[in-house]
This record gives sequence, structure tokens and C-alpha cells, in this order.
Amino acid sequence: MKLGIGIDTGGTYTDAVIYDFDNRKVVAKGKSLTTKENLEIGIGNALDSLPADLIGQASVLSLSTTLATNASVENKGGRAKLVMIGSNRKIMEWVYAGIVYGLKDEDVFCVDTNSSFDGKIIDDPDWELITAKEDEWFSDAQALAVADVYAMRNGAVSERSAKEKLTSKYAVPLVMASELANDLNVMERGATALLNAKLLPTIEEFMGAVKAALKKRHLNIKEMIVRSDGSLMSDDMALTHPVKTILSGPAASVIGGRGLTDCSDCLIVDMGGTTTDISIVQGGEPIMTDGIRIGGFRTQVRGVFIDTFGLGGDSRITVDNGKIVLNARRVQPLCIAASMFPQIVNELSVLIYSNRTGTLPLYEFLYLVRKPADPRRYNTKELELIRKLDKRPLMLGGGMLDLYDIKSKRLEDEGIVMRCGLTPTDIMHILGDFTRYDKTASVLGAKYFLKVLPEYKETTDDLMRLCNDIYDLVRRKLYENIVRILLTNKYPKLFSKGIDEQMMMLIRESRNEESFGGFFGFGFHTDVSLIGIGAPTHIFLPDVAEKLGTKCVIPDHAEVANAVGAIIADISVQTVVNISPEHTPNGISGYTVRTAEETKTFKSPDEAVAYAGKAAELSAVADARKRGALGELRVEIIVKPDTAYTNEGIAIDLGTEVTAYVTGRI
Repeated sequence: MKLGIGIDTGGTYTDAVIYDFDNRKVVAKGKSLTTKENLEIGIGNALDSLPADLIGQASVLSLSTTLATNASVENKGGRAKLVMIGSNRKIMEWVYAGIVYGLKDEDVFCVDTNSSFDGKIIDDPDWELITAKEDEWFSDAQALAVADVYAMRNGAVSERSAKEKLTSKYAVPLVMASELANDLNVMERGATALLNAKLLPTIEEFMGAVKAALKKRHLNIKEMIVRSDGSLMSDDMALTHPVKTILSGPAASVIGGRGLTDCSDCLIVDMGGTTTDISIVQGGEPIMTDGIRIGGFRTQVRGVFIDTFGLGGDSRITVDNGKIVLNARRVQPLCIAASMFPQIVNELSVLIYSNRTGTLPLYEFLYLVRKPADPRRYNTKELELIRKLDKRPLMLGGGMLDLYDIKSKRLEDEGIVMRCGLTPTDIMHILGDFTRYDKTASVLGAKYFLKVLPEYKETTDDLMRLCNDIYDLVRRKLYENIVRILLTNKYPKLFSKGIDEQMMMLIRESRNEESFGGFFGFGFHTDVSLIGIGAPTHIFLPDVAEKLGTKCVIPDHAEVANAVGAIIADISVQTVVNISPEHTPNGISGYTVRTAEETKTFKSPDEAVAYAGKAAELSAVADARKRGALGELRVEIIVKPDTAYTNEGIAIDLGTEVTAYVTGRI
């Protein structure tokens, strides 16, 4: 049998599967905690959870990850700078480049030129003169990106020139926007290239960790990674095109959910540790977006449609005005923290039996994940907190911390310090739905809530009631967001600006509707199945499906569906070539075909279409091979003319789009 390994590195867990391609089934699976301080450990532990004899038979390793997703959202990554050719500051201000595209002034240098939009006149900048004047700005960058307004019309001549001159002088990676995107909007192309440059260190760390884990286990195996559109590319390509992985993990969840169920019309609901990701599959294919927007950047990266909201097994449970609240912020569950630091149980016990309570979460802990690389960036109080946490985790109510002046927010945001608290994962341990870690710490955390919430008593019955009420909070939030997504998909124009608070109140009330009888009733309904993947979904999704009058499907191996999606994904490439008619007073004089390499003009439309189709096919096939496709490739050419009509009914040729679709296996 032909075997492959799929690994998904998420925010909380790293999952691994061994997949039998011949029989299309999972033959082994495993799971380990993601170790952000050293990714190799978590990846290695996931590999070690699989049978060693089967690992040795695998011919390919396919990866998915949310690391680039999280880095984009949190604005993390390397110091990157963008050179914008053919634009200036006034244009950047006019289009609100910072707000709309994520292009901040300090990250962008404009070089205006006299090149022509048709690509016939090329005014290449004097890079020696520019770098002599702006050496300090260029020298501060760990990676550079370049985007030329006219690149799509002139074969990216100036971008190529910039890459040659700037890389030789500064010896840093340089990303050409034309390598990543081909639509005319240069601001989107620039944002795509800049984000790609920022993510280079993130993907390099991840791929380095994978290679180190494989080498330590003497595994010499081909590596692939899932792109944002759900297709695969080689590890070498990922190292230079990390922006293509910004939705790698969510895309793998769609492929895995669809593959494990063979659903035609469904919602894929992936509940992880930090967030819940929802995708829509119609006619067997996931809905796609041509331009992912993430972390303020408006890109031209094609990807699966994903709606993400803060709800997961590690969501923080807090108290607000005497009521339980589910916070979108991720914390380390007490049960996991106690497995790492056993003394936590004793400290929680002392707090519970002391009967100390307050408006602040006294029972929560902080621990040091890693020391900062550059301590100079942090103030005195932040450094003092790091020093205190260097030896062991500290409880907020343990007397070692100033409760009203803990400077931990930035340290938590940057992953230097982790907060531990009560989460749905803890509640699962108390109710017996998940029992991997230390239930004792979870129970003690819940007992603290019984003390501070007036509607509960400190009894076993009320402990169970508290747990069930928290479960209901999760189900409620899941229901509200699924209805929100279905509504905006059904009525995109009506809800183009999102759903307002009044509509959200109506959605909340609809969950309480038992039937459509009586004087007046309302409710929401769908015929599409809800496919639940991720470890906790089997607990919460069936109730939501029942409220919506539809079916819930929790497939086998749902808890490792992302890893399954990584290994069953195909390589899929599409290349678009545009044909522009040359209109004159005497009619059309010719048809211009523009590719990334050259521009050619033909007298007849048939000649132009034939040339464009061949150029698109050659480019798509080359891209597929570069990504790692082997054997026979499937090629499909689609020709889409764009025609407008005058009031008199006269047809006007606006151009033709020729697209080559190439698919293959690794």
C-alpha cells in the first residue's frame, strides 16, 4: 500500500495521521501539544505518536499550519519594506493605502517613473542613486518587496531590475509582486508582496522545525504544504511564497471535512483550541475568495472562504456583572497547566479553602513561555514580571503579584507570557467528555466560580449546573455565528456591512423558538448538513443542527481532520492570460496578449486565443511541476469573452480572459 503522512500544526495541538492512498483511509493517528517556544518538539512528539514501522513506509509528508494565519492577524513577522514603482505619496494618500490595503507609510518607499500604462515605454529607476540617498531605510529591512504599477503590462522589467540590484547590495530576500499576483490593482499586489516578505521568517522557522524533526528520526521524505486555496506546493516553494499559506490550516480543514464525508452541500465547522472556522461547500466545491483580507492587508491571494470567530476549547471563561462570559481570548486550560506544573493544584486548593474572592480572577496563573530576544523593548515593570516568572508560574491571588498593576498584556500578546484559566476544555474534563489531563485543577477552578457567582451554591449539583450552563454558552455562540454566516451568504447585498446588533438580538431569540405554532413564531432553517471537525465539535454541534432543523455529521477521525486534509489535497493551478482588443476609429486593429514574460499582438481573435491558451497552459503546467506534481496532469482551458452592448444593440469587444486549469497528484 502507498502511505503518506499528514501533519497539522495548530495554535494548541499538532495532529498527525498516516493515510493509505490505495484504500483511501486513515490507518494511524496521533496528537501532541504545539510547542510554540520550539516547534520541533511538538512536531516530533506528533510523529512519535504514530507507528514507527508505518512512518518508515511513507513516501510523502504533507503539512498544514495556522502559523502564518496567526502571524498575519497579530502583525508579527520580520521587518519588511516595500518599494512601490510608478506611484507616489499623493496617490497612496488618495487611495487610503494604509487603511484599505495595510500599507503603512514607514514600510513603503515610492519611486515615481515615466513608464507608460500600455507597457511600450519603460522608465527603469536609477537604483544606485536611490540607494545612495535612502541607504538607512533599505538597510533596516530583513526582507524587501517590490511592486511596479506597470509590471502586468511590460513583463515586470523594473521589478526584475530591482531584484538584481537590491539583493546584490543588501543581501536580503526580495519578493517581486509579479511572482505572487497578476491583477492590475498595484496596491493589492504591493500588500501581497509586503506580507509575503514579513512572513519569510515564520515559514522558515516552521519548515526548519519539520526538517529537524525528520532528520532526528532518520526520515528522508518528500515534503509538501497546503496553500490557502486547498491545493499543495513543495516545501521549497513555501519558503519563498509563505503568503500563499496564510489560510493553510483552515483550507486543510475544508479538504479534510469534505474528504471524510463526501458532502456535496454543507457547512464545515472546525472548532479548535483558539477559534472556530466555518467554510461553505456547494456542489462539492468550497466557496473561494480571490483576495484574502487578513490582519489589515488586502491581498490578491486566492483562498477558501473562511469565517473565523473566537470560540474554542481554550476560550477564557470570565465573570462580568455576576454572569458567566466566554471570552475570545485564548488561555492555557487549568488541566493542561497542572500537567505541566503540578504545584498549581496545591495553590488552587489553598485559595479555595481560604474563601478569598474578588472582582479580579484570583485563581488564574501566569507562566513564562520564553525570554524575550531583545529585553530593551520592554519597560521596567514588564521585565520585573519576567524575572518573577522565570522560576515558576505564579497565581494572581498568590501574593507575589500586584493585582492592580500587572503589566502582562503586551507580554501575553507576544507569546512571552501565557495566562492559565478556566476554559471549555476544563469543563469537558469535569463532565468526562475529555480526560487527557489533570481534572483536579479543572474542578478547583470551577469551584472558585461557584464562590463568586451569586446564582450558584457550593454544591455538587450546582457544580454540574455551572458546567452545563457553560456548555450552553458555547452552543449559543456557535448557533448565532452559523446563522450569521448563512444569512450573509444568502443575502450578500442586504448584509454587505455585516449584521447589526438588532439583527443579532433576533438571532439570539430565535434559538429559543420551539416551534412555528401560536399567534406568531419565527426561526431559522437550513437543509445543508453541518459537518463537525475538531475535537470538541461532537459535544456542541448536534444541538445547533437540531435548532436549525438539519443534520449534523461528525465523521470518523474528525479530531485530526486538518491532518487528513493536508495529505489528501491535490496540486491545483490556474493561470489567467488576458487579451485586449486595440480599438481605433476604423474598428479593431489587433488583439494584444499580455503574459508575465512578454506582450504580443495578433490580427485575428482566433490567433490571439490560441496563443493565450498555450501560454496559460505552459505557465500552469510549469507551476504545477514546481509545486511538486508528478505523472500525468489534467489540463482544462476556459475562454471567457467580455462583451458589452450599446443602446442600439451593437456589440463591443471589451477583451477576453483565457484560463488554464491544471490539476495533478504528488
